[in-house]
Amino acid sequence: MAAPAPQPTTRRWNRADWLRGYTSLTEERDYWIDDIEGNLPADLCGTLYRNGPGLLERGGQSVQHPFDGDGMICAFDFTGDGRVRFRNRYVRTAGFIAESKAGRFLQRGVFGTQKPGGWLANAFDLQAKNIANTNVAYSPKKLLALWEGGKPYALDPQTLETIGEDDLGGALAGNANFAAHPHYDRRTGEMVNFGIEPGLSSTINLYTLDANLNVTAQHRWEVPGFAFIHDFALTDDYAVFFQNPVTVNPLPYWFGFRGAAECLVFQPDRPTKVHLLPRHGGRMRTYETVACFVFHHVNAHIADDVLTVDSIAYETFPSLEPGTMYRQVEIEKIAASQLFRFTINLKTGASRRERLLERAVEFPSVHPARVGLPHRWAFMAMADAPTGNAPLQGVLAYNTHTGETQTYSFAPGGYVGEPVFVPTPGATEENAGYLLQMVFDARRGTSGLAIFDARNVAGGPLARLHLRDTVPYGLHGQFVAK
Repeated sequence: MAAPAPQPTTRRWNRADWLRGYTSLTEERDYWIDDIEGNLPADLCGTLYRNGPGLLERGGQSVQHPFDGDGMICAFDFTGDGRVRFRNRYVRTAGFIAESKAGRFLQRGVFGTQKPGGWLANAFDLQAKNIANTNVAYSPKKLLALWEGGKPYALDPQTLETIGEDDLGGALAGNANFAAHPHYDRRTGEMVNFGIEPGLSSTINLYTLDANLNVTAQHRWEVPGFAFIHDFALTDDYAVFFQNPVTVNPLPYWFGFRGAAECLVFQPDRPTKVHLLPRHGGRMRTYETVACFVFHHVNAHIADDVLTVDSIAYETFPSLEPGTMYRQVEIEKIAASQLFRFTINLKTGASRRERLLERAVEFPSVHPARVGLPHRWAFMAMADAPTGNAPLQGVLAYNTHTGETQTYSFAPGGYVGEPVFVPTPGATEENAGYLLQMVFDARRGTSGLAIFDARNVAGGPLARLHLRDTVPYGLHGQFVAK
């Protein structure tokens, strides 16, 4: 007797509601949050800084893709006595200031946003606007707004006022850029980050910075071919880079028809290259694994000459058809992001890829004390449906030892961003801490912040902080304890 056909999963999201979460926040706010459900943890004291595109239109023209929106920093200040203050400020990049005065787009966006005037107005204008919209890096003296296509912008960490473009004391010379995914050495607290100089062969610059964001070491390696690398993984001795099998056809970009990212071409017949860069300089080692596309890594470690990397991977590059506005995209038809484990024998070169989760997930994190070590727990945002691609609507905790998952969904009316893990001070359990996750509540028409006990994700939020406005879906952030 034939097995019964699988039953379709009921979709618990609404396209119109999801798109409402992309409403620009045109005002800069500063207020104490007075609409709080539940109880704030007494030991949660510090500031959550979040970065993401906040302004998605100018002069009646929408960005082609949200990733082209101007960067906006949000700060949630937890006082420790049950009060939370919310602030948001735009990063006043040179492009933001000029376009605010002009009331229209003056520069092209990497993901397809064009200046008014058609291809003639855009042809051979190869200077993309630094939008400083992806992540942050903190020191007591300055907060860096990061965007991988250019230099960081420094802000005052207390007021969020923009100080200006920052070349890190001259370490970022010329057109050198600074990526948006720093990682931190669990032993020293040093920050490690990179920058890519693209070309027929690409140069990876690896930077080590101290607690004051001073560059203390810098090393360079050349890798053959075009390298589109968004993130990397950190072990005790290496920085691990996945060079996705993509190439670029620059002609449509040069002639003003497409954005740079719209010119990427995925090559499924080529392997993904895995580069191990010695953190203190030396010979690069390169391995291969099956073709895929990786935006974000969870963690990596090396034991007994075997490299293990957990990553969020796509079977193919999740591209949009050139010229397609993001509000028109059929997300169900785009490749889903799933949790994979890659293992590579560093002696033989043998590699293996294993899918750990079928559900679409993104924005992973682990306990900072497990960076570069085997980890038991990983936390990430998830789609509500167990299969297929869909908007992110919840949070998931995954036990790598047992395969256990704990999930909580805000469906049907909630849509989420990255869950930031905050360890409980003094606790020894790997999942002892809190998950802070931005949520757009379509029923209220506003955004907010949900706070979970990371040991009991399925139990739902301990507290929900409701804001007065919509904050467009952001990208990455960092919690700084007091």
